[in-house]
Amino acid sequence: MTALIAIIHAGLAAAWVGGMAYSLFVVQPKLKKYFGSREEEREHLTAVIASGNRYKVLALIGVIALTGVILLLLDHQHWWIHALKAVLLLIATGIFYYVSWHHWPRRIFATAAERPALQRQLITLATLMLGLAGTAFALGVAAAQL
Repeated sequence: MTALIAIIHAGLAAAWVGGMAYSLFVVQPKLKKYFGSREEEREHLTAVIASGNRYKVLALIGVIALTGVILLLLDHQHWWIHALKAVLLLIATGIFYYVSWHHWPRRIFATAAERPALQRQLITLATLMLGLAGTAFALGVAAAQL
């Protein structure tokens, strides 16, 4: 049972980290290159791609957190690593909340002059979220080896 929960936990964490990395390092640069100076069209497609994903990502984070708690209850050796992972996940979730419910609405209704600053801010926030989630994932791998 523990192995199954660990597989679900690590698999979903890897999916989240991989999805963020793919978006940040593959999709966004390709959209920028493809659309070039057609900023409005790129922004529209970016919004279409992002639309409807809030609750899917929140569910993913929720299952990662739940399986993490279950794993901690089953084996609380090295609990401090799990506590650190939880803090990183909480901070990443806070950033996701900000991006989803504050940044995106501002970006959707932004003027052409406001958009570049919001795009740079999103890159920064996405990179930070990826770093936090990636570090939590790496800590989980390290904890399994102790």
